[in-house]
Amino acid sequence: MRAVVLQELKSPLVVEERASLEPSAGQVVVSLRAAALNRRDHWITQGLYPGITLPVVLGSDGAGVVTKLGEGVDRSWDGAEVVVNPGWNWGNDPAVQANEFTILGLPDDGTLADEVVVPAESLHAKPERLDWRAAAAIPLAGVTAYRALVTRGRATADDRVLVTGVGGGVATFLLQFALALGDTVFVTSSSEEKRRRAVEAGATAAFDYTADGWAKQLSKEHGPVTLVVDGAGGDGYADLLNLVAPGGRIVNYGATAGPPKKFDPFKLFWKQLDLRGSTMGSPADFAAMLSLVEEHALQPFVDEVYPLEQANTALARMRDSNQFGKIVVDHGLSS
Repeated sequence: MRAVVLQELKSPLVVEERASLEPSAGQVVVSLRAAALNRRDHWITQGLYPGITLPVVLGSDGAGVVTKLGEGVDRSWDGAEVVVNPGWNWGNDPAVQANEFTILGLPDDGTLADEVVVPAESLHAKPERLDWRAAAAIPLAGVTAYRALVTRGRATADDRVLVTGVGGGVATFLLQFALALGDTVFVTSSSEEKRRRAVEAGATAAFDYTADGWAKQLSKEHGPVTLVVDGAGGDGYADLLNLVAPGGRIVNYGATAGPPKKFDPFKLFWKQLDLRGSTMGSPADFAAMLSLVEEHALQPFVDEVYPLEQANTALARMRDSNQFGKIVVDHGLSS
């Protein structure tokens, strides 16, 4: 089988020929039809992720066909078309992941290969109406968005939601999920093209977060928001504290812009705000997320598609943050 391997940090991935995989007890082998990238993959190549061990096959998202079953696995999975939940060993507490929680693609070899070995408990039926590329786009970003918006953000149809940094995988799912729930949705992006596409997808308005006074403009034209879902942090966090309505919620699932230099606790306590952290999701979150995708016939945003051999080109697009939606790698094995 082909495997795209990170052998050295800050070096190009290398395509290798490896022996076909074999499952242990409780595991299956999935013959992958497509995979998708996440910001995590880029961070790992740059050494900006904890616990890196090399060599490793990157990739957390994947969809394919179950071809081999380990001992004790239900035979009904044989030949099934599946998507894989990349979050393993969540633990027994739905409120927080266990110390043993891991993500497919480090330390275990991931989905940038023709085959991957995964626990049978991580398998979910592929939505029938989605092609392989769309199905592969769902897992990590989809469950991260669902948990941030629904489980941690407690979004209801009455919410006015601000999604920051639209264009990335999680943010585009947040936009879709919030609209599916019936929310009024606002977005931010420094890209005019991404703002345009978000409005075309159903956002009420889109704002350039690099422009002076954008938060005041949003408040003046549309009023306060009740829920902010943010993956950036950084100095712009002060605008979020100003924007959110008294009694509102801010959920953070990342901090790509780093920590804010200033944080005004007065706004936090005087406005009775609820600040929450969120990351990935539990098995229950993953199942509920797929149900939402199915119930509302959602079509994930697929940005660009590259063959497996062009994984480095795909990673370069991820690095440059030009995408709207998910960057997908097609394994060229679809029947």
